[in-house]
Order: sequence, then structure tokens, then C-alpha cells
Amino acid sequence: MLNAAIISAIEDFAPSAFQESWDNTGVQVGSLRAECKGVLLCVDVTPAIVDEARDRGCNLIISHHPLLFKGLKRISGNTPTEEAVMRAIAYGITIYSCHTAVDSTPGGVSYRMAKMLGANPVRVLQPLTGLFAKVTAIVTPDCVAQALTTFNEISPSSKCFSTDVENYTSTLLKDDPFATTDISSSPCVKIEATVDSGCAQRLSDVLTETLATGLLSVTNESLAKVDPKIGLGVYATFDGDGITPLVLIERVKTAFSSPVVRCTALPDKDISIRRIAMCGGSGSEFISSAIRAGAQAFITSDTRYHDFVDYQNEILLIDIGHFESESCTKEIFYNVIREKFPNFACYYSEIEENPIKYI
Repeated sequence: MLNAAIISAIEDFAPSAFQESWDNTGVQVGSLRAECKGVLLCVDVTPAIVDEARDRGCNLIISHHPLLFKGLKRISGNTPTEEAVMRAIAYGITIYSCHTAVDSTPGGVSYRMAKMLGANPVRVLQPLTGLFAKVTAIVTPDCVAQALTTFNEISPSSKCFSTDVENYTSTLLKDDPFATTDISSSPCVKIEATVDSGCAQRLSDVLTETLATGLLSVTNESLAKVDPKIGLGVYATFDGDGITPLVLIERVKTAFSSPVVRCTALPDKDISIRRIAMCGGSGSEFISSAIRAGAQAFITSDTRYHDFVDYQNEILLIDIGHFESESCTKEIFYNVIREKFPNFACYYSEIEENPIKYI
């Protein structure tokens, strides 16, 4: 089995198109074409993690946090990142990171956090936009069948529709002084489909390559369409009468193995909390979204002092550690891989631990 097969399983669950614009989800080091011998799962890639993968016979590491965020001007081993890259290349280990893509996908980090607390996810706090594009191809009648086949092969979930267009003037040829064929009065067919933005350019490229002169024009148009299930953070509810603030805090500490949490002042001890929100990682920017969603408590990490000051009277803030909030990604990746490849060698890192110590 190739590394590409394992990574495809991850991307079927959390497409790279779901990542934030600043992120670097994807292959960090190595080759998709290498034969995969085993997978090691972790939150962060360090030189020690790369050594562990080698020692356990794994030549593919899947992490949550990307190893590479900024471009490297040199690879000399002077930083942990450079050293991890050097060791991975030397050992023939491929590194793939799935960061905000798994944060935003249905069933991803925030959904898993809600389930860990016994709450029922309702919707995301910040739906993603720009995930879809409309691809429009103008083709000659004899190429319609081949064009439709290409649409369906590249984006099988898209719904294509075609419309006969008479007297179409190609935007590609009308101003071309070297054009030798007048197509302004020729019958042609318009084929349109709404597809994931991640495959829009690939679809255009394949149409251009395979249809040649039969393709008169192809355009991509980004759409503002929103899928309410895709995005960062989750709003969730508890069944029944809910739970008290102290019970919620203790449940959070237990579920995420967090020895301490930072909180705003507790509301009335007799209050019942039924509506909560959460976001794995640094999610303080979504506090106001949680309040608008009617959440009585918000669980995240890396909350700033001034957030506690500004929102202390509006919502119960519960800040757990960054590592604690995202450690569940290892279980998410494990379940995705084992569901598709039940007998494949897949391991959690045994040496990884929270870099932050509580004393």
C-alpha cells in the first residue's frame, strides 16, 4: 500500500480544501509514492518523534500541527524543525499534517470535543466560505459526452447540467488576432457544475488537456456558498436538564486530562447549563460567536487575559491547554485509517507528551 492511499483516506474525511488560508495542511516531507510500512500518529512532529517512527518501523507520520509553517532558508539542523526534516529525509519517512482541515470537517476536532463531554453537536460557530466554485465549460457538440465524463470523474459528487447555447462568442478567441476559425456563429454547448474549490483548477486543467480544440472556453468562479456543517467551533446541547457549572468544569478536566483549567467567575451555582460551545486549539476569536449562538459556556485554549475581562459577565469561559484540546486528533486519524484499512499497522506515539508542565 502506498502512502497516497493512507493520505487519501484522511483527505476523504478532512479535505485539504477545508483548511484556513494561512494554514499548511498537506505533505510536509517525503513522497506519496513510497510503499507505506506503518503509520505513527502525533500532535506535533519533533526530532524525537521522527526517531520513534523509525524505531517502530513506520515510514509515515501523520500529525495535527504542520511541521512547516514558514519557509526554511536553510536545513542545517540548527532548529528542531530543521533537525526533524533532516532526520525524516535520512530515514525515508514521509510526514503529512492535517491541521485546520480536521478542525473544520464534520466529525472533526470540535465535534469530537462535544462528544467527549457528552453533548450533542448542533452546528458550527464559524461556517467556512469560499469552499465551492462554479466551473463553466463551452464545448463543441461532438465533445459533450467526453466533457461530461471528465466532470463526473474529477468531481463525482458534483451535479452537472448543460444548456444549448447558440451564437456563442468565445472570450478566448474573439480578440485573438491569430485565431483562424470564426466560432461566433457555431452551435456549442455550455456545461456547468458546482464543485469543491480544491478540484476546480484540476478539472479545468484536465478539460483543457483532453478536449483540446473541442473546448472553446473554461472558467472558474468562486462562490460564497456556505455549508453549515463545515467550519470552526461547534455549538452543542446537553440532554435533559443540563449540568451545573462545577460539574461541567470537572467533566472538562476529566475528559481532556487537564489537571487545571482557567475560568471566569462561576455563575450562580444553581444555574443549569444546557448550551455550550467549544473550539479546539486557539479559539478565543469565536467567543462572541458562542454568545450569539446562545451558549452558556465556551471551552477552548490560549484565551487572552482581556478576553476574560471583556466577557466575564456574558459567558462562562473554560480555558484548557492547547495540547489537551487537540490530543483527540490522534484518535480521529486512527479511526479513519482503521475503518478503511482494518489490518494496517497504525500506532499512537508513546513518547509524545504535553510540552507545558503544570507545577
